[in-house]
Parts: sequence; C-alpha cells; structure tokens
Amino acid sequence: MPFVRVHLRRGQTLAFRQAIAENVYEALRETFNVPEEDKFVVIDEIDPANFIYSKSYMNIARSDDFVLLQLTVSNTRTVEQKKALFQRIVERLVDNPGLRAEDIFINLVEVQKENWSFGLGLAQYEL
Repeated sequence: MPFVRVHLRRGQTLAFRQAIAENVYEALRETFNVPEEDKFVVIDEIDPANFIYSKSYMNIARSDDFVLLQLTVSNTRTVEQKKALFQRIVERLVDNPGLRAEDIFINLVEVQKENWSFGLGLAQYEL
C-alpha cells in the first residue's frame, strides 16, 4: 500500500511518466512512512478527447499538461500528514518532470487495512 493511479494526456515521454511515478513514490516515503519497495503505480495515458477536466475550477488555470493522481491508501494518516503529502508531491513534480503546480490534481481514497492483499490470496494487514 499505497496504490497510485496517474492519469495524463497521451503523448508524454517515458522519462516524464517515470519521473511522475518515482516522485510520487518518494513523496509517499517522506510523508506517509511508506516502506522501501512498496511501489505500485499504474499510468493511464488518455486520448485528449477522453480526458475531460475543467480548465478553471476553483480559479486554478490548468493547461494540457494536467495530471490527475489518485492514491488509494490505508485510513491511518492524520490531516497534517495528508497536507504534507499534497505539498511534497507538488514540490517534487514541479522540480521533476517540470509540471506546473496548477496542473497537479490529487485525490486520496482511504480504505481499511484489511482491504489489501499483496498476493497469495492473503490479507497481509489483517489484525
């Protein structure tokens, strides 16, 4: 845990996509105490006609480099940790691959720890 989904417009380079995956993972390690090797990321490249979002919701000017991040995590973090995660993801993605802060949308989906199975048909976090 966590499980990260990255949604972006089709056409970005492999290096761009890898930078997003790696920097989101590192931000999770820094703010959510995610262990080493706990990296599960899916990147969805979407045709522009099928990637629909507001260019101005909440008075934030978004460009065609808009990236939507959805992170499924255990419901064990504080509000302060969540705020720190949002900030750190943005800092890292502005630095590499060079996204604008306005183009980074983050959504956390929280689940109970028993809702994870990492293989073998086991609920590894079950208490």
